[in-house]
Amino acid sequence: MSALQKAVKCLLLVAVAAGAQESWEAGLSDSDPRKRIRATRELAAAENGFRHVALLAPLLQDDSEEVRAAAIVALIRVRSIDAQPLLIGATEDPSPRVQSLAVDGLVDFYMPGYVKLGRVASITSFGSSLRDRFTKPNPVVLAAYVEVNPEVIGALGEVLRNGRSNECRANAARAIGILQGRGALDALRSGIRSRNSTIILESVLAAKKLRDQSIGPDIVFLLRDLDPKVREAVIVTVGQLRTPEAVPDLVEIIRTSDREQTRVQALVSLAKIPNNGQRDLFLTFLSHSNKSLRAAAAEGVGRLGTDGDERLIDAQLVNEKATSVKLSLAFAAVTLGNLVRLDLLVEGLKSRFHRLEARPFLVEVSRNPEVLKRLYVPLATGSESQRRHLAYVLSQSGDEESLSHLRNLTEDRNDEVAAAAIEAQRVLQARLSPGA
Repeated sequence: MSALQKAVKCLLLVAVAAGAQESWEAGLSDSDPRKRIRATRELAAAENGFRHVALLAPLLQDDSEEVRAAAIVALIRVRSIDAQPLLIGATEDPSPRVQSLAVDGLVDFYMPGYVKLGRVASITSFGSSLRDRFTKPNPVVLAAYVEVNPEVIGALGEVLRNGRSNECRANAARAIGILQGRGALDALRSGIRSRNSTIILESVLAAKKLRDQSIGPDIVFLLRDLDPKVREAVIVTVGQLRTPEAVPDLVEIIRTSDREQTRVQALVSLAKIPNNGQRDLFLTFLSHSNKSLRAAAAEGVGRLGTDGDERLIDAQLVNEKATSVKLSLAFAAVTLGNLVRLDLLVEGLKSRFHRLEARPFLVEVSRNPEVLKRLYVPLATGSESQRRHLAYVLSQSGDEESLSHLRNLTEDRNDEVAAAAIEAQRVLQARLSPGA
């Protein structure tokens, strides 16, 4: 192709693009709402659509709910920082469905892919999917090193307090948890006091993700809630938040509940609360026929740190057959000062079935500097699974020295291990930064 032909082709492409832009720009103000919707899609699909975000602002005030929703979808698609103020404004929309879509758009800004755009065929279909999402919790949490605009968290808190519908408010609570919105703790407290079980549940689950212990006492009364889903979530959360005010209720649940799994979770949570004064109760369950109760009891004995209990734990460990319980006993042994048993926890990272049991134990015990130093050898020489999961452990409990070990691991021969080390390094740096 000659230089002249190339120039002509380039001019034609520019002309076509200019013509397309003129078409969708005109469509944004067309009297037909269907054409306005189509124009928003064309803008979002355009190569330079991100430069024209401001043109969508008038459509966020459109009389048509479908048009306003289409404008929000376009804002999500263009992925421009200029879209964020418009999405924040859209959280005040009079339609609960549009309001919720705007909330999801703010989450998607920080976690691309959160909004499944292929499923948002219409605002009606989005409303249906919104109701369905609350049938199961969302475990997703934003990485610690990502900073969220405080105005976003403020907008989500306002929706949680005064959203247009219960689903909308519950959705905002979920978003606060995902984005680690500690600036919305007061809004979560209002959600916890709601009369709607879905709002309560999502607020509790968000509080669990935030790990702010100050909110623990505010949810203790929900241990007696009539909704079993709420009760179960609160049992887990008061343990995660180490809430001492929950001890009497947890003990009562352990002694009186006719549901074994509820008793197990209550004992697990009780075991996480420092100085709970329940050593005798833990010893009662240390030889129970239910292996989950035995495991929880071992964790409780270990965390209480009573002198002489290391011999008791070691004797139990010698005779225990169940791997899960052995890991709990090894955790207790290390917590009580028997660092020889650390090898059992590190070995547990090799098991596809038990590595996610061993890992949180390692996160906890490695807060002891002596334990942390012992992990650097398997971090460098262990199996692929051990190296990868120990990188996560260091991201949660490491110190300044840990950064150099993670830096070395970023050059690991295994791509998955190297990627895990890079992520762990970023998380640990964020944790260690001033004000974290």
